[in-house]
Amino acid sequence: MNVLFFLLPKGKCQYAVETDTIRQVVEKMEHHHYTAIPLLSKDGKYIKTISDGDIFYHIKNNDIEYNKMNHHNILDVQDSREIKAISISKSMESLVDLIINQNFVPVIDDQQTFIGIVTRKKVVEYLVKKYSLH
Repeated sequence: MNVLFFLLPKGKCQYAVETDTIRQVVEKMEHHHYTAIPLLSKDGKYIKTISDGDIFYHIKNNDIEYNKMNHHNILDVQDSREIKAISISKSMESLVDLIINQNFVPVIDDQQTFIGIVTRKKVVEYLVKKYSLH
């Protein structure tokens, strides 16, 4: 079993792009009820994951008003916790090592291009079914 078995493909994921403003990302996260979102380069490479807390502290520490957030780039927000990506060629064991401490794991190909995510929920549901824990 490999990472692709659990993949939610990029086309079905929400993500931010490095050219987005803080306001665009906040509105996307609010609309989808997300607490974190992958940030990609213009050419689709995974950069990092931004959380709502990261955005909140950036706004607070820089005294940014809501109506001015569209003048601030999302790249300016520092991530407080590194959310590690995993390569599509990695094993289930590598995925489990990451998913224990992350709500989702960004998945990248050999060129570092973002191809989707694996959610902790999907992995737990699989394990419950496999081991008849339910």
